[in-house]
Amino acid sequence: MGLGFFAAFLVLGTLLYFGIQRFGRTNVQEKAGLENPANPSQQKVSNPLQKYVEVVGIRMVSENKKPAARFIVVNHSTTEITGLEANVTLWASTSRSEEDSVGSFSFKLPSLGPNAAKELTSPLKTRLKQYELPDWQNATAEIQITSPQR
Repeated sequence: MGLGFFAAFLVLGTLLYFGIQRFGRTNVQEKAGLENPANPSQQKVSNPLQKYVEVVGIRMVSENKKPAARFIVVNHSTTEITGLEANVTLWASTSRSEEDSVGSFSFKLPSLGPNAAKELTSPLKTRLKQYELPDWQNATAEIQITSPQR
């Protein structure tokens, strides 16, 4: 009878262990912090140009001992954009990304041709020190176009 109880508890424990392992898992991307509920692509677009303008290739560098962002602005439309102004918020692809932004910067571009790209550098407003900033592959840009209003 003792062996019967031992076998029953062993089977029950094994089922419980594997059940928790199988059904207690969260999504791997959520665990890594890559799924951000405040994802910029899911937010409402306020300017019609938002879907045509992209900020890519972001590098957080130090210029004159101050943080700066070096980036590329891409115009995906077939028309020229004049007087482009935007604010960009940087988010880290880490578990803390839902809490705080890495920093922000703004840029002004007098003209950006159709299907063109332009490299820019702008001062980065951040509370983090240079060594605390995420690497380029762990940064996501959320762009908000302020001008021109169409």
